[in-house]
Amino acid sequence: NDDYRRVVSLVPTSAHTGEGIPDLLLLLVQLTQQMMVERLMFSEELEATVIEVKKIEGIGTTIDIVLVNGVIHEGETIVVAGMNGPIETQVRALLTPQPLKEMRVKGDYVHHKSLKAAMGVKIAGQNLEDAIAGTQLMVCREGDDIEELKETVMEDFEEVMGNVSVTGHGVCVQASTLGSLEALMEFLRESKIPVAAVQLGPVHKKDVMRASIMLEHKKEYATILAFDVKITRDALAMAEEVGVKIFSAEIIYHLFDKFTAYLEEIKEQRKEEAANLAVFPSICRIISENVFMKKNPLVFGVDVIEGILKVGTPIVIPDKMVPDPDDPNRMIMLELGKVVSIQKDHKEIPIAKAGSAVAVKIQGNASQSYIQYGRHFDHNNTLYSKLSRESIDSLKENFKEDLEKQDWMTVIKLKKVFGIV
Repeated sequence: NDDYRRVVSLVPTSAHTGEGIPDLLLLLVQLTQQMMVERLMFSEELEATVIEVKKIEGIGTTIDIVLVNGVIHEGETIVVAGMNGPIETQVRALLTPQPLKEMRVKGDYVHHKSLKAAMGVKIAGQNLEDAIAGTQLMVCREGDDIEELKETVMEDFEEVMGNVSVTGHGVCVQASTLGSLEALMEFLRESKIPVAAVQLGPVHKKDVMRASIMLEHKKEYATILAFDVKITRDALAMAEEVGVKIFSAEIIYHLFDKFTAYLEEIKEQRKEEAANLAVFPSICRIISENVFMKKNPLVFGVDVIEGILKVGTPIVIPDKMVPDPDDPNRMIMLELGKVVSIQKDHKEIPIAKAGSAVAVKIQGNASQSYIQYGRHFDHNNTLYSKLSRESIDSLKENFKEDLEKQDWMTVIKLKKVFGIV
């Protein structure tokens, strides 16, 4: 290929045999050498990124870094970002794996006095337990201001922390590196899911205790989203005991799908619990030709003029006033009972929207059993859903998405009918 900018290079590869992989690597090397010469040139200015934080038997806590540019020496003072602030420590040892071995493979390490870019390096030092993977590492040399270096290494982490909910209400997020944490935070921000706390590394008991605070405020947010991290046995046992949900995945979309499914499950549970309290707004007119039963239970056809008529809706007639059974001196609106059945084309349906003509069965309680069609009310009277302040609040909290703008206008109209503030 003589012109990489105009002609796309295709490299056939096989996932089964590995054939073509060397050719693909060769192409990548050629592209970077030809198109990124200036960026590939060695620079004396140190540039390094923390990849992983590990505990090594016999050595202690170490950080694996990629040394992109510059030279690093044993004994130098380094600065890295930490969960509780910047970490300043000395390089106790510069380690690399044995020749032709990977950093991840256990074995004896080769000690060095200094190392030059570009390569992977394991650094041993004190107080590295809270180091954040994915952040930059800086070396303090003659003429450098240590405080300025500390501010620089913390910039990336503070930017991510800026997305954390200041109210303390939200889910807890844990990830393996700052990069993966940032990706997950952005995903949650777009989905309008608040985040109360973030952490890097494995999920421990203390993380579960922190998440359990949300059980008192919002159950669905008593959750830990663990992205590409391990969960300790103690943490799992405690989460099971206190009721905290831990969702774990190595792919961000899978983690989000699990959490979204959980939110939907919680929402459905709340809808079921609130079904008796929440009353949907509806205004209906009786079809005089379709009156089937005039006594309790009342059965007749209705036209749904506005709103949504739902099974379980209490029905009243505001323009008909009757004595209150509990206080004969007080007048109240005529209550027919609750809708126990809705039929359309001889089939049971749970709801009927504005514009529908359906048959309804209204069942009254013992105090409403005397009510008769033609005697106490007729087709000239309009039927209304009986709303209250509690039922409207329940609608707003649990069924907001089920009602359209016109339905909310009906709610406003019914508030005036029933004198609800």
